[in-house]
Amino acid sequence: MIGCEEGWTYIAEWTGVPLSYILDRVGTSPSARYVVYRSIQSDWWESIDMSDALHPQTLVAHGMNGAELTVPFGGPLRMRVPRQLGYKSVKYINHLTVTGNLKPFGKGLGGANSDFGYAWYAGI
Repeated sequence: MIGCEEGWTYIAEWTGVPLSYILDRVGTSPSARYVVYRSIQSDWWESIDMSDALHPQTLVAHGMNGAELTVPFGGPLRMRVPRQLGYKSVKYINHLTVTGNLKPFGKGLGGANSDFGYAWYAGI
């Protein structure tokens, strides 16, 4: 079982590509401040600042415990942001946007969870 909001009820070995590697490969602008990531689940999305995006523990995960990441755990791709609460580790990622401003997304609060009253920064 995984506590999606809190992320504390399941420990796993995650396999993936550091988000920093992806951002480096696409040539992120120095003026970028945030990474917005979207799920295939309708309008589910979140964002993190560049400090978390570039942190070596932040992964675009494709595996867990030595196997492919299965659908119940967010496969085929899941954002893993272990320095923040579980709701920042969105499942079923299909789109990344690098931006300098969060205002054009949702209610401009930084994520679907923030739109519903959760804190945008959910640091552990």
